Amino acid sequence: MINIAKPVIGEEEKKAVLDVLDSGILSQGSNIKEFEDSFAKYIGAKYATATSSGTTALQTALLAHDIKKSDEVITTPFSFIATANSIIHGGAKPVFVDIEKDTFNINPDLIEEKITDKTKAMLIVSLFGLTPDMEKICSIAKKHDLILIEDCAQSNGAEFKNKKAGSFGTGCFSFYPTKNMTTGEGGMLTTNDEKIAETSRMIINHGSKVKYHHEILGYNFRMNSISAAIGIEQLKKLDHLNKKRIENANYLIENLKNTNIILPKIKEGYKHVFHQFAILVENRDKVQKVLLENNIRSDIHYPMPIFEQPLYQRLGYSTEGFNVSREVCRKVLSIPIHPSLTKEDLDHIIKTLREIK
Repeated sequence: MINIAKPVIGEEEKKAVLDVLDSGILSQGSNIKEFEDSFAKYIGAKYATATSSGTTALQTALLAHDIKKSDEVITTPFSFIATANSIIHGGAKPVFVDIEKDTFNINPDLIEEKITDKTKAMLIVSLFGLTPDMEKICSIAKKHDLILIEDCAQSNGAEFKNKKAGSFGTGCFSFYPTKNMTTGEGGMLTTNDEKIAETSRMIINHGSKVKYHHEILGYNFRMNSISAAIGIEQLKKLDHLNKKRIENANYLIENLKNTNIILPKIKEGYKHVFHQFAILVENRDKVQKVLLENNIRSDIHYPMPIFEQPLYQRLGYSTEGFNVSREVCRKVLSIPIHPSLTKEDLDHIIKTLREIK
C-alpha cells in the first residue's frame, strides 16, 4: 500500500531520544532552547518558542498579540479547523475571505472589503506548502495597521521571494507526524518582536518567567524534551526532505499533464514544499475508489469550508457565497507526495490516474 504520508525517522532521531531518556530530564531540558535557536535561525527570525502543538502555537500567538473578545481576525475558510478555532478560543471572531483556485490560499484582492473597525489581525495560512502573495498581504497589514500572524503548519521551508514562511509576521508551525518535519506532536512560534517572544514564553508556561511566580494567565503549552530531541535532528534533514518532495511533485506534474486533472501550479518567486500534492478532479469518488483498488491511499483536504462545519453553523455563520472554496471542496484530492516514495511508486500512481476515464 502506498500511504498518503510517512514520517522519515532515522537512527539519529532514535539516538537523540535515547539520550534524553538516559538523562532523566524529559521536560524543560536544555535541548528545547537548542531547538528553538536552531529553528529561529533557519526561518530567519530573531526568536522562537517551542510549543506542544501547532494549534497551541496559534493560540499562543493570538494571546500574545492581545487578540480578545470583540476583535475580528481575517482568515481563510479552506484550512484545517484549528486555524479558525484558535481565533474563537481567544474570544475573537473569524472573518472568512474566499480563496484563489490555483493556489488554494486566501485571495489577497478580496481582503480589504472584509476589513472593519473591529478588524485587529489577519491569520494567513500557507496551505499545502505554498505561501500566498506575501507582498500583497504585508502591504494590506501595513496600510490598515493589522497584526499579521502566519499559520505555517503545512509550509515548513516554503519561501516567497527567497524569504521563508514564518518570517513575515508571527509564524506558527506544526510538527505533527504528517508534516514536512516532525517531533511526534509539537509546534513552534517565530517572531522578530522581543515582547511577543517574552509574552509567548510566559503563556506556554502558566504565565511564569520565574518558577512559582505567575504574572499573567497562562497554560501548559510547553514542548517536552523528547520532542525537541527529535526536532533538532529533523530540522537538519528538512531541506533534503523538501527537495525530495519537490522532485516528486515535478515528476508527477510532468507526467500527468495533458489530462483532465487540474495540477498544482508553481509560480515564479514561490518555493512550494508540497506538504500535500492537491489535485482537482471532477469525479473524485471514482478516482479515490480506483486509487484504493490499486493500493494507493488518498485523502480529501478538505471536504467542506470551515463555515459549513456544525460548530460554525451553530455560531450562525452563513453558507452563502465563497464560490471558489465550495468548488475546491467538491473537487480537491490529495495524493501521495512524501519523500519515501520510489520512482516505481510514482509511476504506479501516474499510470493509475491516467487510466481512469
